[in-house]
Parts: sequence; C-alpha cells; structure tokens
Amino acid sequence: MDITFNKNEDQNKQLVSTLNRRLEKVKLGGGKKRIEKHHAKGKLTARERIDYLRDDDTEFLEIAAFAGEGMYEEEGGCPSGGVVTGIGYVDGRQCVLVANDATVKAGAWFPITAKKNLRAQEVAMENRLPIIYLVDSAGVYLPMQDEIFPDKEHFGRQFRNNAKMSAMGIVQIAAIMGSCVAGGAYLPIMSDEALIVDKTGSIFLAGSYLVKAAIGEDIDNEELGGATTHCEISGVTDNKYQTDEECLDAIKRIMDKIGKFDSAGFSRKESAQPEEPVENIYGHFPSDRTKPYDVRNIIKCLVDKSEFDEYKELYGKTIVCATARIDGWSVGIIANQRQIVKTKKGEMQMGGVIYSDSADKAARFIMNCNQRKIPLVFLQDVSGFMVGSKAEHGGIIKDGAKMVNAMANSTVPKFTIIMGNSYGAGNYAMCGKAYDPRLIYAWPSAQIAVMSGASAAKTLLQIRVSALKSAGKEITDEEKDKLLKEITDRYNSQLSPYYAASRIWVDGIIDPTETRKVISMGIEAADHAPVEKFNVGVLQT
Repeated sequence: MDITFNKNEDQNKQLVSTLNRRLEKVKLGGGKKRIEKHHAKGKLTARERIDYLRDDDTEFLEIAAFAGEGMYEEEGGCPSGGVVTGIGYVDGRQCVLVANDATVKAGAWFPITAKKNLRAQEVAMENRLPIIYLVDSAGVYLPMQDEIFPDKEHFGRQFRNNAKMSAMGIVQIAAIMGSCVAGGAYLPIMSDEALIVDKTGSIFLAGSYLVKAAIGEDIDNEELGGATTHCEISGVTDNKYQTDEECLDAIKRIMDKIGKFDSAGFSRKESAQPEEPVENIYGHFPSDRTKPYDVRNIIKCLVDKSEFDEYKELYGKTIVCATARIDGWSVGIIANQRQIVKTKKGEMQMGGVIYSDSADKAARFIMNCNQRKIPLVFLQDVSGFMVGSKAEHGGIIKDGAKMVNAMANSTVPKFTIIMGNSYGAGNYAMCGKAYDPRLIYAWPSAQIAVMSGASAAKTLLQIRVSALKSAGKEITDEEKDKLLKEITDRYNSQLSPYYAASRIWVDGIIDPTETRKVISMGIEAADHAPVEKFNVGVLQT
C-alpha cells in the first residue's frame, strides 16, 4: 500500500475511534448514578430491556442514537432523545423496538423524542414490521409543551400512527414497565396487546397529584392505575408480570405465534464476503475531502466477491451505476464518481458533480431497477449539479429533473449512505432525507449542507461586508479575516454529520465497515412490504 492509502487509513480510523467514544457516552443515557437508581427499583434500563428481549447473537441496527446531542443544554440535555429505537430480531422475526429511557428526565418527551418515535413508527409502517414499545415515560416535558404538543408531527401523531398501523395489519405489542401518563397512555392501549409489570408499571390519564388538584380525590398512583387495577378491575391491560424479565419473556412468546408475512420477493442468494477486504475502505477513501478517488474501489469493498456489472460504463461517467449483491441481496448501486473524467468528445468533467449525461444515465438505471424489482443503494459524495452557460444551454435542469423524478417515484426501497460531501441539489438527486430512503446513514467523514463550508463562508462574508458598507461602516482586512473565521467555524459545525444526526436528518453515523450490515438488514426489513406498481409520471425529455 502507498503512503496516501496509509494516511487515509489513519485518518478514517481516528474518525471511527471518535465515533465509538461518542456512542459509548450516549449509551449511558442519564448517567451512571441514574442507572444505579433505576436498578435499585428492580428495573432494567432501556438498553438492557432491548438486549434481553432480542435474540442472542443477532444484530441490532440502532436508529437515531445521536438524536438530541448538543440540544436542550439549558434543560440539562436529552441524550439519544430519551428513547432507544432500532431494528432487531425477536424469536427470529425482525421488529422495530422502541424503549423509553427513564434515566433521562424520567423518560419525558422532548420535541426530538417525538420526532424519533415517529421515525421508528415510519420504519415499521414503510416495511410492515411488527413494533414493540417498552414504555417508561413521564409524558410530555411540560416546559416545552408548545414545541411538542399541538402540531401535525408532534406528540399526538404517534397515536394516529397506532390506529393506522392497526388498520394496515401491523402487529403492535406494548409493555408498561414504568410510568405511562396522560396522552401517552393511549400508545400502549392502542396496541394489539398491553402487558404491565406489577408495582413498577402504572398507567393513567392523570396522576394522583393532578387528580387531587382537579377533583379533590385522595388516592395513590398504584390504586389509581397500577397493574392490579388495570388487569383485575378496568381491563385496560391484558396481563401483569412480577419482573421486567417475566414481561419480556411473555413478549417473546407472543412473537413466537405470529404468522408469516407477504414477501416483496427481492432476490437473495448465499452471502459472500468481498474479495477486497471491507477494511480497505479506510485507505481508499481520502482524508482530504478535496482529493479525487475512484468510487469503484469503495464498491469493491462493499459487494459480494467484489463483483459488479456496470451500466453504461462509458457514458455519464461522473455517476457509476451498477448491479451487484450485498450480503446475498440483489442491489442497484448509484454512486458519485470523484475522479476527474473525460468524455468521448474530449470534455473534462469534475468528479462529484452531476452533469446532464450522468443524470440521464442515473434516471434510466433507476427505472430499470424498478422494472426488475431491485432495491437501490445511493452512495453519496456529491458537490451538486454542473453550473454555467454550457450546462444551462445543454439542459442540465431538465436532465436533473428527470433524475429526481425517477428517484422520487421509485417504488423499490431506497437506501442512502452519505460517505463524503452531500451538498445542495446533489443531496436531493442522490436520495437525501426528503426523498424517503428506507434508511439513511452517514460515515464520520460526511458533510451535509447547501454548499461547502469554504464557498458558503465567502458568500456570507460578502453579504455581511456589503451590509456594513450600506450602513456606512468600513472594516479592515484584519477584521474581515476575523469575521471570516467566525462564519467558517459556525458553518463548519453545521456541516458535521453529528449535527445532522442530532436532528435525525440521518438515521445515524456508522463505521464504514458496517455499511453492508445496514443495507442487508434494511433490505430484509423492506422485503416485508410488497412493492407497488412503478409510475414515473411526466419526464422532461
């Protein structure tokens, strides 16, 4: 291996090391002291509950682990949004798992908590996966109720989703393993089956203090809404259990009896490891985001036997389109090529930029994959569409619209991995968050924004300087440099994949070597939902 490979490898491994350290901190939830208090009540933590419930020696694909990071600091923070979500296996069946983390503000719902719960429900609905709720929450975080209660995508949307999923035939199981208060009480009771843990689980529309204030009645929470009350008097819950473990064992027995699902019928053969070691991604992917590289080397590290069949290899070369298999699953790959390429007419094209010919090729490839029922994988490292008079006269907007149209209307599942740059309309065309990828994950090297940090900072500086001049103020070159640094630092912090992950613009940040797992588990989930007929609509030609 050459010096560049080794340098890239060192830098990317450092990024992964930082990722792992940050994940370890997130997984502590409210911290060690609060975990100890939780255990003292005879309760498992949210992560312990998920680990106990899911099958041994199986993968868990966590969704939105970094939700809320760096947010709500004046409120004491909300690690992982106060809830753990992801795709796991229970009794051999893929499920969406949702567990409130009561070590974080007693499991109270912040705005990002609602967004994360709705994302978990969306994954279940899109893929027709059973969903299991492990409830332990004090309800809406009252100081922020105006940001979580009334709007369409706020707290109440989850109950609407409960009802919709039930009508769709999606299995929903809920275990009340702690507090379950007010509007939140509807979530488990709108599920197919509601289990409760004796003495620690409780469910009511209003707790004892509020009941006293509202109607003057003196009653404790256990008599008001404990397991005995709801299993033996009201019939609100179905069965009670003495411990968390007994309750989780009961969920496993329920899952054991569920019938088979209607498969979408995606092609899968026996899995094979890439011949190019997956770890070589670290060396092939440049540590300097301005450096070119051949994306085919990345693809070889991801696909079975490092084999793929390229579509229109000699045309539209700034995007590589190829069919291959990942962990046995048939996939269609659309990847930005970061090398500078040369067309047959002698035109030089910049890597990472979408030109008319590459957009045209990608649109046709997406349509082919829909025709053949092949899931799509987008590997993003994109600077945007080509600009300038030559591109405009050549119809770049028309060809870009064609690609966006085909991608947006695709009915086979889409999966997006943001490896590097994800700028502007390039983010959209390569199936960014707004275009409903079933899963979207970023590498630690990702940068997500309307344009690069350098370009944005210079543009913002020009605007600021012009505004000061209009106000009759002149600034020195030294002041300009200081202002540029302030703008650049602020913008670069927003480029970070952690900034995106904290707001659930991506489902998470992963070690590049986990990319095969994400795609494989994603397609396995998508195989639960039969594909609708593809209709691309009106194409701009």
